[in-house]
Amino acid sequence: MKYISPIILFTVLLCTSITFSQRNFKEFNIIGISGGITLYDIITNDLQTKRGESLMFGLQMRGNVYNNFDMLYGIAFYDTKIGIAGSSLGPLGTSKFINYTMQSAQISVLWGYKIIKNHLSIEGGPILNVNGKLTLKDTQFKNDILDGYTTLRAVDIEDVSKANFHAAIGMTAGFRNFRIFTQYQYGVTNILNKLNSQNLENTGFKGNSSLLVFGATVYL
Repeated sequence: MKYISPIILFTVLLCTSITFSQRNFKEFNIIGISGGITLYDIITNDLQTKRGESLMFGLQMRGNVYNNFDMLYGIAFYDTKIGIAGSSLGPLGTSKFINYTMQSAQISVLWGYKIIKNHLSIEGGPILNVNGKLTLKDTQFKNDILDGYTTLRAVDIEDVSKANFHAAIGMTAGFRNFRIFTQYQYGVTNILNKLNSQNLENTGFKGNSSLLVFGATVYL
């Protein structure tokens, strides 16, 4: 429950921004419901990872700012998955990918440029990502030793950093009330940083989230 407070805080800030937008811009503001497929990975030299597929759901406010520029405010929820290589026998065993899941909530403020009004736009901006633990999908593998190490167990890396910032860029195409989109997010902060304070075999973990999203938005 201790991670609810940041989400509530930024949700309040999001609503405040939306209210400000509605009061100061005469152009339309529309609310959208989004859903999509995600491909998640951690870019790191400290673990051998495998990209995982999952789903996302979100709410979005799109509003015109000036001429061909608009802004998008959103909150989205993700249940990402990733595989990390390890073995029950350590360096002598046969390596396999151990599956992890991680739930997260995102607050985004994106700027958009309309290439073709109401039909094609490019967007980019910052995202706050608040996530839970990197949780083992199957606890029977909790004592497996991760590839490249002699004592680092699969369960040892669950407690990753909980608040991270992403930079996003993407494109939407379609109509005023329905669009498909693709978006790439790169984690500019070290999601593995919290592991460095846990007296593990490695004390210099560094990893950046990599998230690719394909989806659709219905505007009400």
